[in-house]
Amino acid sequence: MPDVTKTVPENAANEAAVAAVGGPLPEPKPEKARSLWGDAWRDLCRSWIFIVSSVLIVILLLITFFPGWFTGVDPTSGDLAKHFLQKPKLGDIGSPDWLGYDQQGRSVFARVMYGTRASIAVGFGTTIAVTLVGGLVGMIAGYFGGIVDSVLSRLTDVFFGIPFLLGTMVVLNSFQNRTTWVVIGALSFFGWTQIARVMRGAVITTKQADYVQAAKALGASTPRIMFRHILPNTMAPVIVVATISLGIYISAEATLSYLGLGLNGVSWGNDISDGGNQIRVAQWIMLYPSIMLIITVLAFIMLGEAVRNALDPKMR
Repeated sequence: MPDVTKTVPENAANEAAVAAVGGPLPEPKPEKARSLWGDAWRDLCRSWIFIVSSVLIVILLLITFFPGWFTGVDPTSGDLAKHFLQKPKLGDIGSPDWLGYDQQGRSVFARVMYGTRASIAVGFGTTIAVTLVGGLVGMIAGYFGGIVDSVLSRLTDVFFGIPFLLGTMVVLNSFQNRTTWVVIGALSFFGWTQIARVMRGAVITTKQADYVQAAKALGASTPRIMFRHILPNTMAPVIVVATISLGIYISAEATLSYLGLGLNGVSWGNDISDGGNQIRVAQWIMLYPSIMLIITVLAFIMLGEAVRNALDPKMR
């Protein structure tokens, strides 16, 4: 026989609750499961490093695509009447005189703005190229293993053993007209090895997962397994390395231009090299391109660190 003294109060409490809300109590909604990328995005939105670096990168991208918004002066047009010993007019913000002039009478501010385009183009172009090449090589080596892995791993070791800047300098020295595409190709030719190693390790770990084995048992084709099941689950470490490397490639381009083996056009490295000859009397010629280079490289490295902290569970 049920316990009446216990059942009646429970029924009375339920009826009172129903009467209070004017109907039956709503069933609680099941909590939506969050993915790795969802958790990472939530952590990034709370990170001040990510916010600061993102704002800086957005500004740099605006300068890259729309330099005319910031200055109407041709960076290659010189006026010898405006000697480089004429000091910058720091009060005239945005004017051609703001950051002074170089040895050929060219506006330093205009060259800093237009030099952003060259550095960002080389950085993004090289990062995309090395991610595609290195990711494909690492995926093939890690998935097939055996003799394929051995051959590709030894090829990666050979390129990894070549000094990055030295090899790039040798390649660029054979070109007279060093355009943006030539510099991107030279940097990519020696820069894909790190991405390949990271991707190979991630693929070796991921291909042992149950969902990959289930896909094989169901008869899924090799390309489908590689690009549908393995690739999305191995991109996290690759994105982290690629983001940090982007700043390194920008710095490498400036170094090559400083040594006279980089871009032939407007570049921060070229301006820093030219300003070094007049550092005693006109420090601003190399000072402001150097500041822009430091800010740009720091912004992408900070972005990479924030992404790494968000995607790495051990950092939480």
